Amino acid sequence: RLPPSPYHQLLFLCRDFYLQRCIDKIQLFLTCGEWFFTDLSQTRNLVIAPVLSLELSKNTNLIIEGSYKYLEQENYNLGLPAIGTIFSNPNGEIPRTRITNEGELNVTNTRLGYRLEHKFNENWSLNNSFRYGYLNYDGTGVNVGTRLLADNRTLLRTANDSNDRYRDYRFTTNVIGKFATGAIEHQLLFGIDLGRLNNTLKFTSRTGAPIDLFNPIYGQAPGAVTFELDTNTVTDELGIIIQDQVAIADNLKLLLSGRFDTFTQTNRDFLAATETSQSGSAFSPRIGIVYQPIPAISLYANYSRSFEPAIGQAFDGSDFEPTKGTQYEVGVKTDFHDRLSATLAFYDITQSNVLTEDPNNVGFSVQTGEQRSQGIELSLTGEILPGWNVFASYAYNDARVTQDNSIPVGNRVQRTTPHAASLWTTYEIQRGNLQGLGFGLGLFYVGDRAGDAGNTFEVPSYLTTNAAIFYKQDRFRAAINIRNLFDVDYFENAFNRLRVSPGEPFTVQGTVSWTF
Repeated sequence: RLPPSPYHQLLFLCRDFYLQRCIDKIQLFLTCGEWFFTDLSQTRNLVIAPVLSLELSKNTNLIIEGSYKYLEQENYNLGLPAIGTIFSNPNGEIPRTRITNEGELNVTNTRLGYRLEHKFNENWSLNNSFRYGYLNYDGTGVNVGTRLLADNRTLLRTANDSNDRYRDYRFTTNVIGKFATGAIEHQLLFGIDLGRLNNTLKFTSRTGAPIDLFNPIYGQAPGAVTFELDTNTVTDELGIIIQDQVAIADNLKLLLSGRFDTFTQTNRDFLAATETSQSGSAFSPRIGIVYQPIPAISLYANYSRSFEPAIGQAFDGSDFEPTKGTQYEVGVKTDFHDRLSATLAFYDITQSNVLTEDPNNVGFSVQTGEQRSQGIELSLTGEILPGWNVFASYAYNDARVTQDNSIPVGNRVQRTTPHAASLWTTYEIQRGNLQGLGFGLGLFYVGDRAGDAGNTFEVPSYLTTNAAIFYKQDRFRAAINIRNLFDVDYFENAFNRLRVSPGEPFTVQGTVSWTF
């Protein structure tokens, strides 16, 4: 979907308008550990996310926040051939725990930044933020299947080494003001965004050792180098936004917004000793309206456009074009009471130059020509009775390719499903010695999905059941989450006929947290 619609901005205060009233505080989030159900797979995951909030004065708050994430994976799952999983194989069914990738992945992701919020008076305020981000993606010996031989058991593979580094700098300043012109109230925002993204990619592909899917022998040495890439991409962005949230009457609100974006991008190919550049700009309007015939019902409609530079290059070295989108949406939100509401939305979204993962080259992306999604979303959320919460949703999405040089027009967009639904309910004991103890149960349905861009096969639908037991008391929280309660065999997604990913089996995960 495109960025949040004006509907959400009109019904709730935009986060850019929100000045948090906070006391001095420090928050720290720490987590580690993860589990794979596939053979030989190991993973280590560490996340540290401290937050420091300072009340510099009565009208000025400073929030300093950072995060450090480290992920290490060995022999992680990149899928199995469709023959032997979705379709029958004369050799039998490929075990869903089978691994065809013997590579190692190390990812380091660091962010550091601040948010400064100052209130000049009751009507005018300013918020300013800066964020620095660093991402280092190291892949060694990552195996990707290239062809399944006629014996339906021998998979040819590549062996890829890659180092992908991102350095991202973002600076944003918004001035927000409230005033009136006669009986009409305004909430005006003027903002400037500056950004620079520096991306360096080194990639080497070798001939990988074939693997027997039914009797694998691991640890075979890769072959000769077949492809190399060494590039650097620097993208500078500037965005200017003017937005007016207008209260024409107590039950009628209008949002008018215009954003101008411009960017320059320079790509250097160190192996070919070449340099290319591109630039672009666009104006993106946004219009939204909300009308409440009665306080409990909100009718809304919005129109918006989006523009975003696409970072990097494809596997063949070609530059990406900016991603553009147009969205129309109408809907209704109903509040049954102050704790239970339902939303029904109809949307039509067209996007061009959409980046998706390259199904044949791990770590790379490809762009489609144009995609159009039309659909309906229905959701119900809230508290039915004290302690009893429900979250239900249904989505119908008809996503089709409308323009492309290689994908037939009319094909379903890969990995999209026309039908998806979920129902999750929890109950928490409200009083007594067991106060804070709760239980959860949920159903999750995903319909058939296009298995590849050519729509040559479908990934079957599935229905799974999840459950949870949790306990909350003051700052302490513990939970046991059970996924795929009935151990249903299903397929989570597919990138092509050689990369179908089985879903996880019955899984139990325990978590303990303490807030201070």
